[in-house]
Amino acid sequence: MERRPMPRGLVARATIAAALFAVAVVPGWTFGDLAEQRTGRPVLDWLVTCGWSGLAVAAYAPWSSHRRRDGWLGAVPLYGWYLAGILSWRLALLPYRDWEPRPDEQWQARWLTGDLLGYWRADAAGTRPVTGARRPATARRTR
Repeated sequence: MERRPMPRGLVARATIAAALFAVAVVPGWTFGDLAEQRTGRPVLDWLVTCGWSGLAVAAYAPWSSHRRRDGWLGAVPLYGWYLAGILSWRLALLPYRDWEPRPDEQWQARWLTGDLLGYWRADAAGTRPVTGARRPATARRTR
C-alpha cells in the first residue's frame, strides 16, 4: 500500500509561515529605512516598503490560488501585509491545500480522501493520467 506523507502540523506550518512573512515584509522595511536615512524623505520609506510588499504578494500569489495582479493590492499599506500573511499561511502547507481552488484551477485539483479528507491537491498537468487516446481538439464531440 502506498504511504502518503501527511500535511505539516500546526507548529511547523506556523514556523514556515512566519519565515515566509518575514521574507515578504522585513527587507522592505529595511530598504525603506535606508532610503529614508539617505534622502531624509519619509514618503520614500513608505513607497519602498509598500513596493517590496507588493512584489512579495505578486510572487506568492500564483502558488496560493490568487492572481498575480493581486500584487497591486499587496502594495496598499497595511492591506499588503495582511495579504502577505494570508499567502504565507497558505504557502506553508503546500503541496496540500486547505482552501478551495479558484474555478480556473478546478481542472487540475483533486479532493483528497481517507486520512487527508478536507485537503486539496493540485498536481502539475504532466503527472495526471491520460484518459483519452486522442487530443480533445480532434476527438468526436458529444452533446
